[in-house]
Amino acid sequence: MKLVSWNVNGLRAIVGKGFADIFNAFDADCFCMQETKLQAGQIDLDFEGYKSFFDYAQKKGYSGTATYSRIEPVGDSRGIGIERHDTEGRVVTLDLGSAYLVNVYTPNSQNGLTRLDYRMDWEESFADYVCRLDSVKPVIICGDLNVAHQEIDLANPKTNRNNPGFTDQERSAMTRLLDAGFVDTYRYLHPDEKGAYSWWSYRMNARARNVGWRIDYFLISRRIAEKLVSANIHSDILGSDHCPVSIEIDL
Repeated sequence: MKLVSWNVNGLRAIVGKGFADIFNAFDADCFCMQETKLQAGQIDLDFEGYKSFFDYAQKKGYSGTATYSRIEPVGDSRGIGIERHDTEGRVVTLDLGSAYLVNVYTPNSQNGLTRLDYRMDWEESFADYVCRLDSVKPVIICGDLNVAHQEIDLANPKTNRNNPGFTDQERSAMTRLLDAGFVDTYRYLHPDEKGAYSWWSYRMNARARNVGWRIDYFLISRRIAEKLVSANIHSDILGSDHCPVSIEIDL
């Protein structure tokens, strides 16, 4: 099973940047996107053999997630079942039979950490949600988690300490989620790989200089870690300030 995740930073925008060719080249079983930034009816984007599942934010041009799957799911849902968290289009869950696939766009703490308290509330609620799923069958979580977990996961850890995405609180929440029974697939297979990033600022030529952050992830239930075949970051693929990440897993 091949799975891809990409924060496209505007699905309508990226469609004009060769997205269909990129999508088809991956030949993924499921292709998950975050920050689609659209509402129902604002795009007509179909791929032969795939069914699409969108979660739209109430606020126009904001957030949003979408999953395209050529595996017919047993079931699908939007959100995590908590009203205060389910207005921003942040979660699509598919029951693929052998596992749940959870596509998530984690809230950003924002400049000045103005949303950090909300972010911590979200983290607790989301962890409870995926742990409940994990009690039923294995879970695959993918998406923009908006956190660089360890110092190895960003180019300038010292100067970014306590900036959004690298606060002690956000990093600790990620640790707690992993400790609850999940594995960071990229670090599982590439524990010491440096310079492996999935997001770069548009400022100061950051991408060309590879001054980035690894904030896009695939996490899987620890009990299926031995089924993981590969985990990759596709930094050569342009079109967004993020690049796609992918895994292959034998389920």
